[in-house]
Amino acid sequence: MSTEEKSLHFIEQIIEESLTNGFPKEQLRFRFPPEPNGYLHIGHAKSICLNFGLGLKYNAPVNLRFDDTNPAKEEQEYVDAIKEDLLWLGFNWTEERYSSDYFQQLYDWAVEMIKNNKAYVDSQSSEDMAIQKGTPTQPGVDGPYRNRSIEENLTLFEAMKNGDYPEGSHVLRAKIDMSSTNMLMRDPLMYRVLHRHHHRTGNDWKIYPMYDYAHGESDYVEQISHSICTLEFVMHRELYDWFLDQIYDKNKVRPHQYEFARLNLNYTVMSKRKLLQLVQENIVNGWDDPRMPTISGLRRRGYTAASIRKFCDIIGVAKRENVIDVSLLEFCLREDLNKTAPRVMAVLDPVKLVITNYPEDKEESLDAENNQEDDTAGFRKLPFSRELYIEREDFLEEAPAKFFRLSIGNEVRLKNAYIIKGESVVKDSEGTITEIHVTYDEDSRSGSGSEASQRKVAGTLHWVSIKHAIEAEVRLYDRLFIDEAPDSHKEKNFLEFMNTNSLEIVKGFVEPGLASSTAGDKFQFQRLGYFNTDKDSTEGKLVFNKTVGLKDAWEEKGKKEANLLMNTQKEINKYVKEKDLSNADLMLENIVSNILSIDNFSLINQTVAKNVKNDNNSLLFANLVLLHSDKVQPKDIEKEVLTKLYTMSLKSQLAAVRILAIQNLSTDAANFDEFTNQLAELKNTEKNEKVSDLLNNLKL
Repeated sequence: MSTEEKSLHFIEQIIEESLTNGFPKEQLRFRFPPEPNGYLHIGHAKSICLNFGLGLKYNAPVNLRFDDTNPAKEEQEYVDAIKEDLLWLGFNWTEERYSSDYFQQLYDWAVEMIKNNKAYVDSQSSEDMAIQKGTPTQPGVDGPYRNRSIEENLTLFEAMKNGDYPEGSHVLRAKIDMSSTNMLMRDPLMYRVLHRHHHRTGNDWKIYPMYDYAHGESDYVEQISHSICTLEFVMHRELYDWFLDQIYDKNKVRPHQYEFARLNLNYTVMSKRKLLQLVQENIVNGWDDPRMPTISGLRRRGYTAASIRKFCDIIGVAKRENVIDVSLLEFCLREDLNKTAPRVMAVLDPVKLVITNYPEDKEESLDAENNQEDDTAGFRKLPFSRELYIEREDFLEEAPAKFFRLSIGNEVRLKNAYIIKGESVVKDSEGTITEIHVTYDEDSRSGSGSEASQRKVAGTLHWVSIKHAIEAEVRLYDRLFIDEAPDSHKEKNFLEFMNTNSLEIVKGFVEPGLASSTAGDKFQFQRLGYFNTDKDSTEGKLVFNKTVGLKDAWEEKGKKEANLLMNTQKEINKYVKEKDLSNADLMLENIVSNILSIDNFSLINQTVAKNVKNDNNSLLFANLVLLHSDKVQPKDIEKEVLTKLYTMSLKSQLAAVRILAIQNLSTDAANFDEFTNQLAELKNTEKNEKVSDLLNNLKL
């Protein structure tokens, strides 16, 4: 096998095998088939890049087909948004199609199936049909209407089509096999009655085809050669093929379904239903809120199409589900923006800096490089004057040894300008610094070539000239969720993991050149991160969105939290050995404080589970985490793990462990009764006074 062949993903290998076996290359045809019931998200981007990428690779047509078979949830707004997203990502389609284009053909085929005794009208309730369908281990049974005559089925089906029956009164089902091991083959629904307005066909139809019926047949109409779906449709493939068997003409291309692993991203939800909930409950500001994982949200936040395509290329196409770290997406974005985004000056938490030995009426235009990563980016002019804004965090009156920014008596360089030295401060009545007074070295201007300009100093600060600065609203966006898998915890609502700090709005100041920026323009605010101009900007008000930081702050935070928990567990060992009660209390206070500072639910949950073992100090730590963390509760811990924790802790030789276990059980109503006998036995044998007092206060 050649190197090129080895690099092919499995879908490409399937196509290559088809071609090798004689399938005509000119008959290759693909499609991207979104349902217009919501906005596309980053998960769809993988499918888009796959399908359109195959089209480009094999010079084959790719249709955009909207599977618009459910008028209750579909809207023209979503159709328009999907087309906009595709074009922005850099892809164009061969033909724009709709499943609704084929409603008459689908109906005609359904009539033929009835005539061939392959479909029938069922008039039962959905509850009765569900009962008769059986379970994965128990076969289904035939319903009372399964053997209706062909004539009666045809009459009923036509009446359904004409709108003679209310919603829920009848459905058309395929007649396959009620005992099939694949429950999808147990007479699946083909049509249901819906008196709903369709965004394209209006009120022409009173019945609408089910997705499983319409999808494969639509592929056949369009002569799609390779129908590519995500893994959840593996079990649907048998049904896909059965429906094709009813209509297939050997002189035409027969579509084949292939499945790949969809994109799962941590710190994100991909469910359209949950994303819609965020929008409808005004938790976010619409589908294009920059915190949303939608393509439109990412675009508004400042993501580039190239970075998303690169991300999809890196993660590849696989057969197994896995979770991709969102930091990889952010890495692809930084890599792209680093090459393309102009560097500009902006100050988001300003404090006034006065250069006392700089003439009051003097102004300069300094040369500033636009992007050191781009040789063609050139330079721009920056106005400089006596009074500037710098970031408040870039100054400390008295600085520690490793503080490489401005402080009294120390020198730093102002980017593209001069070296300055901290001299004094002015404070208000509450002690807050309102002005920083510095002096500058007139001979140290950047790029002047003077000896002073080449002098090395500890740090370089960004700034804006107060006289020339433009005020701007800056929206500091962060991840929408604080947990790695917000919708994976059975006993918790994903909304419990919302990041309350996902949006902070500040008033900042930017260099004057940004006054002419327009929506979508991207910049690197030097030393702060990447930002872009938001569509809310007007002539008199600039609005910028934070796209991504210069570094992965979440990775750093994750490492810090993991390290903090690890170090806290070491403190447990010291706490247990401490003889001085006052010192022990202080140590315990610090341990609890550390536990409370951890935001990551999964990390906390895993910490409890990992410490359920035959070791007193580990049990003490697990109980402390469970008792004091506001991120995890007993119901969040796996039942087996929790039972083991309580059982072992109540038997622990360490009184502190028994005390904590009793305290946890006393607030755990769901599990308390299970341990009443063990608690009663402990009450009869307990010798520690504190433990006895706790037990006596329990209602056993």
